[in-house]
Amino acid sequence: MKSSKTTPRHSVDISEESGVRFLHFGSDWVQGAMRIARPWSLELAYTREMMAALLLREPKRWPRNALLIGLGAGSLAKFIYRYLPDCRITVIEINPQVEYIARQYFKLPDDSQRLRVHIEDGAEYMLRGDSRFDAIFLDGFDEDAKAGALDTLPFYQACRARLSDDGLLAVNLLGHERGYKASVERIRLAFDGRYVTFPSCESGNTIAFACAGTPVDTNLEVMREQAAALKKASRLDLLPTITRLQMGLSLPDGHLHI
Repeated sequence: MKSSKTTPRHSVDISEESGVRFLHFGSDWVQGAMRIARPWSLELAYTREMMAALLLREPKRWPRNALLIGLGAGSLAKFIYRYLPDCRITVIEINPQVEYIARQYFKLPDDSQRLRVHIEDGAEYMLRGDSRFDAIFLDGFDEDAKAGALDTLPFYQACRARLSDDGLLAVNLLGHERGYKASVERIRLAFDGRYVTFPSCESGNTIAFACAGTPVDTNLEVMREQAAALKKASRLDLLPTITRLQMGLSLPDGHLHI
């Protein structure tokens, strides 16, 4: 573990309502959630949408390792840990309080062999290191829902450099406000146009996927088959995501190519 010189000073709070536990960073803004009866499930719509990355690669072999920037309530980390047992997970989180609360109140597993949490600045980590990942999930925001250095061209370029040949970047964008178009343009530039933004999900979040190595080359029929298998294995239902994708994007012959 490495302490960051820029550790946030805001409070990390918890609330509960109707069987759901929420994480907040000193405000009403929800930074994570867990349905107490189903701690492994993805409660928030945008977290489910980020896992649509699993529909863009061969599901039985991908990913072998994943990097998560921003821990929050640990939802993505827990889902990958539970349902992708061959995947090793690295989490970069700037605030040590968040890790403590994720473990104490959101059932984040304590297994250093498969799930490692490093307390440091995500932008510094990406710019400094050279290890590569099959999947990078970017979901890092401060108490004001701002991404800061995690939403810059140099940072996205660093993400590209840290992806394996089959690597994918999944980015949580907060919708069509808060500089959305500028964020998408930075992703486009960093990945030479090889990206796609899925239609906004019910929470208003938009998830962008980008790659630089092996192309994503699939179609809606194959994605539906993979989504049905994923639903059976994990209860994660991405079939509505595919329907929105079909209605919201121009996909000749139902074909998706990145």
